[in-house]
Amino acid sequence: MLDSLYIEGSRKTPLISMDVNGKFRIEGRSIPEDASLFYSSVLEWIGKYLIRNSQQTTIEIALEYLNSGTSKYILQILKMLNEYKPESHVLTVNWYYEVGDDDILERGEYYSSILEIDINFIETE
Repeated sequence: MLDSLYIEGSRKTPLISMDVNGKFRIEGRSIPEDASLFYSSVLEWIGKYLIRNSQQTTIEIALEYLNSGTSKYILQILKMLNEYKPESHVLTVNWYYEVGDDDILERGEYYSSILEIDINFIETE
């Protein structure tokens, strides 16, 4: 049986909350020293989650800053979720960005364009 995944955020790493019922959240700053080490457990968990054939997945990404290492892993997470396409699976991606933070908005738009995925862009204060 798969348990939910929860990683407390820190100054350099984001909060990661992955619920077995399909509610995911990545929030905060993501500048880990070793992005592959930090995100490997997340990718492994998502692989196990997808085997369960969930009906709906909603991922909320609310990063105030991400480094290039993180950027690669966020892309990989979105790609894994987007490529999982049984008929009944619905994927919702909510991308949060602060007013005037064009860098974070443009990163989300880039992911949307290269993955050909619909992302809901949500501006916050």
